[in-house]
Amino acid sequence: MNIAEHFPIYNELTPEEQRLIDNSAFSRDIKKGTLIHNDNSECLGLTIITDGQLRAYKTSEDGREITLFRLLEYDICLFSTSCTMQSFRADVTIVAEKDSTVIVIPAHVYEQLAATSIKLVTYASEVMANHFSDVMWLLEQIMWKSFDKRLAAFLVEESYLENSTTLKITHELIANHLGTAREVVTRMLKYFQNEEYINLTRGTIDIIDLPKLKNY
Repeated sequence: MNIAEHFPIYNELTPEEQRLIDNSAFSRDIKKGTLIHNDNSECLGLTIITDGQLRAYKTSEDGREITLFRLLEYDICLFSTSCTMQSFRADVTIVAEKDSTVIVIPAHVYEQLAATSIKLVTYASEVMANHFSDVMWLLEQIMWKSFDKRLAAFLVEESYLENSTTLKITHELIANHLGTAREVVTRMLKYFQNEEYINLTRGTIDIIDLPKLKNY
């Protein structure tokens, strides 16, 4: 478990702060689909992704989901420390989108460090600002970009994340990511297939013309 490699400000902390982290942090393997955080879950602590992929999303009153952002290797999840921040509450759910490995700095240790370390507080503020920027970008996409363009961009992003033009993903899951109904996704995917951008089979989307999707 190499905390210094994955925690950007580790080497800027004092020796005492580093020892506190070294003596308390632990590595955890998380299976795909495991709930890591929601508004009712136990406060886990600062979570550092060393392998895999997490998904942060919101759920509407009628059960519809929308992805806010993904967390990949070297990313930091601060929402799992929200119980230590009295003025901060965000009803965000975090799940493992793939089998993942994380390093956890327990909530009580993070709270102790945040009370004394200006560097940690500053870094945490920068991480939250980046998450806020991701959410604002998403809001702009929803408000100003047509759904067909959002779907094309999503397929391109998935291709990069999976390093493949063959995507094992259902229409329902795409709808959850994009905050819409499955029927809307299916209709637009069929249009993309008719335009020969993709080919659809059960549970799979084969991207035939990635450049055209990128420039859609």
